[in-house]
Amino acid sequence: MDISLAQASWGAVLPLILLGGTGLLVLVLDPVLSPEGRDRLPALSLVGVLTTAGAVLSCWPRPQVAFGGMLVTDQFTASCSLIFLLVAALTLLISMGYIRRTGLEHGEYSALLIFATLGMIVMAGSLDLITIFLGLETLSISLYILAGFLREQARSNESALKYLLLGAFASGFLLYGIAFVYGATGSTNLVRVREVLALGRVHSPLLLTIGMGLLVVGFAFKVAAVPFHMWAPDVYEGAPTTVTAFMIAGTKAAAFAAFLRLLMMGLPALQLEWSRVLWVLAILSMTLGNVVAIAQTQIKRMLAYSSIAHAGYLLVALVTGSKLGSASILFYLVAYTCMNLGAFGVMLALAKGNQERLAIQDYAGLGLRRPVLGAAMALFMFSLAGVPPTAGFMGKLYIFSAAVQTHQIALAVIGVLNSVVSAFYYLRVTVLMYMSPGAPDIPAERTAPALAVALALAALGTLLLGLVPSSFLEAALRSVAPLLG
Repeated sequence: MDISLAQASWGAVLPLILLGGTGLLVLVLDPVLSPEGRDRLPALSLVGVLTTAGAVLSCWPRPQVAFGGMLVTDQFTASCSLIFLLVAALTLLISMGYIRRTGLEHGEYSALLIFATLGMIVMAGSLDLITIFLGLETLSISLYILAGFLREQARSNESALKYLLLGAFASGFLLYGIAFVYGATGSTNLVRVREVLALGRVHSPLLLTIGMGLLVVGFAFKVAAVPFHMWAPDVYEGAPTTVTAFMIAGTKAAAFAAFLRLLMMGLPALQLEWSRVLWVLAILSMTLGNVVAIAQTQIKRMLAYSSIAHAGYLLVALVTGSKLGSASILFYLVAYTCMNLGAFGVMLALAKGNQERLAIQDYAGLGLRRPVLGAAMALFMFSLAGVPPTAGFMGKLYIFSAAVQTHQIALAVIGVLNSVVSAFYYLRVTVLMYMSPGAPDIPAERTAPALAVALALAALGTLLLGLVPSSFLEAALRSVAPLLG
């Protein structure tokens, strides 16, 4: 394949250039700024994220392919990019007070968030298995460092080491999967792989099946699907709270975007095979995530196991292989971003110095002592539980509707039953906030402005997606059309 920079479609990579340039600018400015000046680096990063979002919107109507068919900026790429940029923007907003309070005013923090987001966009826009892997490693390496950013805490160091070792192991599965697919089809380009399968010119069906299985294992690790979830609770617990929020929302969104691109565009001919595997993973993830979350007494670990269950719901939509199922994944990822980052924002608003309120019991009386924060937390918990009229309810409704339409009745029933189980531990937090005596040490000071903006945006998104979901679903349906030919 002859790839020339002179022939590159620069409009297609403009968002990547802007985002990467922002990260490099932050790194260059960090050593020359005073400590007070470093406080403004997250704000500078936020400006870069918003500028990149503007570039994505400007390129939306004009799909372009760049670098010899390795990257594409179609509607699916644009929609996923906006989701990733939303995750980055909300994370930067909730980080502004946190990094100052914990002594993490280093430019590397904001730069790594930017580079991780860059890797996500590359994953979503890749038409080649090689560029998917490059985007994934850009994301993963940034997160390995961010997970251990609290360098003086042993728990944070342990989190980074576990993520590094198990992440490298998962990367090996992905690389071997890419190698097997290449050996079976003679190409790593998803369009070419699909053509080879359609024409029946596969060199070795066994190699292709093994390669598909290894790729599924690698992506299942990234979305923390059972039984590849072992790293998630410990890593999420030990990482800085803002990084945990970013990982729970961003990594899942990026992995499912690449998963959709791979399965729906590259391997639709093997749907019968991969849907059977994902069917099992979906049931295991939903069931184990919800059941174990009930036993948790720390809210961070509860949300970690909850994220495993939500990965199961998203796998239900992926199993369907339908247009509605694919669109419901995008819809649910937006909803999941708003309600999860909102919940973590409330956690940060209640922190006292370096001491965070991680025990579920610490939220007793919050609704009485801090009514606004209590109402916001209740909204996010209701949405995570799937209570109408919130974003979480509509997201699950679309996912289970897609399962019913494709005759996956058993999977839909199991998903609904798991949603009922999850309501127990989500509503337990709400009951504590309003029906238990308040803790006397809950801080009564005003929430930092940036954090308040993030909470307001997350709450607004959670309500809008629940009250007027049709316009968002229509946009999602248009976005996944390129995947389905």
